[in-house]
Order: sequence, then C-alpha cells, then structure tokens
Amino acid sequence: MKMPLHPVWDLESIFSGGSSSEAFAAYLNDLDKDVRTLQQTVQQMSAPATLEDAAAFEPVLSLLQSCYVRISEGSAFVSCLSAQNQQDKKAAQLQGTVSSIAAMLNSSKSMLDSTFSETPDDVWNQWLAQADMQPLSFVLNESRTQARDKMSPELEGLALELGVDGYHGWGKFYNTIVSKVNIPFEQDGETVMLSAGQAANKLSDSERDVRERVFSSWEQAWTEVEDFCADTLNHLAGFRLKLYEKRGWQDILKEPLAINRMSRQTLDAMWNVINGTKPVLVKYLERKAKLLGVDKLSWSDVDAPVGKSVGKVTYDEAALTIVEQFARFSPKLSSFAKMAFEKRWIEAEDRPGKRPGGFCTSLPLSKATRIFMTFSGTASNVSTLAHELGHGYHQHIMEELPALNQRYAMNVAETASTFAEMIVADALVQTARDEQEKLALLEDKIQRSVAFFMNIHARFLFENRFYEQRKKGLVSAEELSRLMVEAQEEAFCGILASAHPHFWASKLHFYLTGVPFYNFPYTFGYMFSAGIYARAQQEGTAFADKYDDLLRDTGRMTVEQLAQKHLGADLTQADFWQAAADLVAADIEQFLQMTENVK
Repeated sequence: MKMPLHPVWDLESIFSGGSSSEAFAAYLNDLDKDVRTLQQTVQQMSAPATLEDAAAFEPVLSLLQSCYVRISEGSAFVSCLSAQNQQDKKAAQLQGTVSSIAAMLNSSKSMLDSTFSETPDDVWNQWLAQADMQPLSFVLNESRTQARDKMSPELEGLALELGVDGYHGWGKFYNTIVSKVNIPFEQDGETVMLSAGQAANKLSDSERDVRERVFSSWEQAWTEVEDFCADTLNHLAGFRLKLYEKRGWQDILKEPLAINRMSRQTLDAMWNVINGTKPVLVKYLERKAKLLGVDKLSWSDVDAPVGKSVGKVTYDEAALTIVEQFARFSPKLSSFAKMAFEKRWIEAEDRPGKRPGGFCTSLPLSKATRIFMTFSGTASNVSTLAHELGHGYHQHIMEELPALNQRYAMNVAETASTFAEMIVADALVQTARDEQEKLALLEDKIQRSVAFFMNIHARFLFENRFYEQRKKGLVSAEELSRLMVEAQEEAFCGILASAHPHFWASKLHFYLTGVPFYNFPYTFGYMFSAGIYARAQQEGTAFADKYDDLLRDTGRMTVEQLAQKHLGADLTQADFWQAAADLVAADIEQFLQMTENVK
C-alpha cells in the first residue's frame, strides 16, 4: 500500500467545486426533471387488467431505479459536505433541495405501490413470474403489501411532501444545534474550545481527570441547548405519531420492524437473551471499577481504557493493520479496504468544525463510498475505521444488483460493519505484544458488547417510553432527562454511580428521520454478526464466499429468511442469539481471569 496515506477524503472526483459545484447543480436539475417525468407518468397509470397491460410497469421501474441511484449519489455528496464543515451554509441549502427531490421521488413510489396493490392477483403473479421480473419479486411484493396498510396514495404523497420542511426539516435541525455546541477544556494552562466531535473523543481518554472534566463540560453544553433539542424531538415524535394514527397503526414499532424486515418475535428473542447475559457484563463492570480504583463506575468510565499499555496508533498504522487482518478472512475484503485508503475515500483528520460521529455513505452511480470519522489514534478509532469499511464492502458486493435490491435495511447493514470490526478486534487481541496490551485490547472489544447490550438497550427503553409520554402531549426537557436516566439505570442494572441525563439531546441517532428507532438494529447487527463470525471461525477462509452470498441477499429477504437460507438458523428462537451471547461471555471470562489478582 502506498504510504503515507492522506486522512482527508477526495470529494472533487465526485463533483468538483464543493457546495458551489456547477456540475452538481446541473446534476440536481436533470434529476429533478426526471423525477417530475416519473411523477407525471405514475399519476396517469391505472391498475392493469391483463399481463400485456402490466408490461407498462417495466419502463417506469427502470426510471424509478435510475432516479433512486442518482438521488442516493446526490444525498451522499451533500451529507459529506455538511459533515466535513458544519459552517457550510450552501451545503445546508443543498440538503433542502435534495430532500425536496427525494420527497417527490418517494411520493411517486408511493403512488406506484398503490397501483401495484390494485392490480388483480392473477395478473400480478403472472407478471412477476416472468424471468426478467423474478429478481425483483421480493421487493415488489413487499411494496404491494405495505401499500395496502397505508393511507391513500394522495395522502401518503402529501405527508411525504409536508415532511420535507416538517419531519425531515426538524431532523436536520440537529446539525444546526451541534454546530453551535462548543465545549471548553483546559489544556496546557489555557482554555480551548472543542467541537462536539473532538470532545466526544476525549470522553474515552485514558486519564480519568480528563474524562471527568470533559464530561462535566459536555453535560453543561447540552443543558444550555436542551430546549432546542426537546422541541426538535417532540416535533419529530409528534409527526410520526400523527402519521401512524392516520394510517391506523397502534404499535409504534410497526414501522421500524417493517423497515428492518424483521418480526417482533425475533426482536423479543434477541432482547431476552441479552437480558439473561447482563449478569456477566455486570461482573465485568464491577471488575473494571476495581481496575480504575473507584467503588462504582461513572458514566464517563464505561468507555475508558483499562491501563495505558496501548499507545497512540497513526492513521497509516491503522490502515495497514486493517488491510492485513481483512486478508486473513477474505482477499476481496482486504482489496476493497486497500482501494478505499489509496483512493482517499476516507475523511479521518482530527480538526475542528467537523460533525461528531462516523458514517459510511454509498455513491452507487460512482460505484464508490465515502467514510467519515475523526481519527485521534485510539484503539477504538481503529475499530470504528474497520466498522465503516465493513459498510463500504457491503455496498461494494451489491453494486451490480438492480437498484431496488440494493436497498437493504439498517440491521443487516450493521451486520457487515460489525463483522469487519470483529475481524480486526480479535486479530489485535491475538497478536498483542504482551499481556498488558492484550488486556487493554480485549477490554476495548468488551466495551462494544456493553454498548450494544446496555447503552443501546437504554436508548431503546428511552424511546419507547418517550413515545408513550408524547401521545399525551409535549414532553419537557426535564422529563426527557428523567426518562433517560431511568432507562440507563435499568439497562445497566444499576451498576453505575452516575448517568448521562442529556444523552437524549447529544445523540444524533434520536434525530434521524430515515429510520425511526435508530437503536435496536445496531444490537441486532452486532448479535447477528457474532453468530456469523462463530460460523466463520468454524469454516475458515472457505466461509468468505458464503459471507458474500449472504450480503448480496440482504436487500431481497427478511432477516428470518436470510438466516434460514445461509445459516440454517431460526431467529425467533433463543438458540442462535445465545450462541452469539456466549462469545461475549467468553471474552469477559478471559478478562476476569487475566485480572483476578486485582486488589
């Protein structure tokens, strides 16, 4: 691999000129015209009475898929512009343009789905039985079924259009809020102002004094903007609840479960196993408290590293480690990662002005991805980098499929990323230079189990309870903090000395409008990938091709079908989830053995 690597991504090769790009402006103009053409065509369609009539669906589907590819490309580009510079006002304006086009596209899709639902069963089945239509049969049947469970296409279209400046507009307000959040931090005798992204990295600093000081300032900073955050979450939830009411939906999880193509039985089976595994995690957290020299862990201790044995890792070192360890599982995965580094698909520079967090976004027209994070040299950063590359590989594997079959859900998207993360985390533990480094790396790996089993469970409990309260009226910032603390205490089994009351305000995931309940899919992805990883360990490199096949099917099956076909597993039962949880328990048992002499 060419060295040194550049930690700043290349956006110029997508559209030159950033948010002032004339090429991008022309691109959006052309896309807008095509979406309007699609909308007019769909509005004039009626349910076909014969197989010959149904042929009219095919050019419409072709245009629909073309528009989806291009709106994804445009949305990804604008997301990158906004993330790399929170002060880019033109990027914010472009987000509004892209959102408007996307709403019109989704409205057209809603009308088309309604026409699908009105098509006689015999005509529909004959049409889908044709060889060139069979590859899309799952997604088209899914769309047809869901259309019958919604409002009229006119009302669904209206809701989508109103959502641009309502629902989605409120969701994007988080970017405005977080861009104004600055966290003061005393460093080398002077006070510096940290962005939210920079402060978030310091929350896992090895020095407890640093963590505690940053966390105190962090809580204070989010307290100062709590009213803006509370207004935003209340309006997001209010919009969803009113839409669900008009559709006749009672269960607030109906939409997120449908989006993630999973059943309530599967979700319950997963959480039941996790709750049964939590006593093991409590033992780990109790031992960690002793190692850190405290009676009980505070919130800022949970993600703290144990000891100081793992030094800072350079971006180039992280890249080399990831490429090498991916190669042990799959040469194709390794080659993809190498390409991403060398083509500068990754924004990792630690600088002010960037949005906090990390993401991978797909550019299906360019057959490329872009990865965003802030790399400060920690072991956790290396894991995040591997995680996002796993996302990128997932899209890479699917890029030759029809656009509608590339639309996989968040839960299986998190499977690919977490699997990639596991490869690197396990390899680092196994190749540690000494026992102290091995302990630190093992503990970093276990921290992620705590995040998925406890932190995300707290988010899930919080959102459920917040929505129930929101049905009765607006929920105050004070009440939101109370709900958050209660959820954290329950999810962490009362093991922590302090909570994070304003987590609801600071966490981007609560504001995302693309997928409601942006929490449990993370835990599903972690657990599902753990089960797949266990299978990979049994079968070795021979499993790599099977893994690729599983990824290709993620956009055209329910998760239950996916697990049955590729793993022979029933996700509605505890067995699969227990096998995954046992891997976590084994890591913790190893950690407890290595630290059993702690005073």
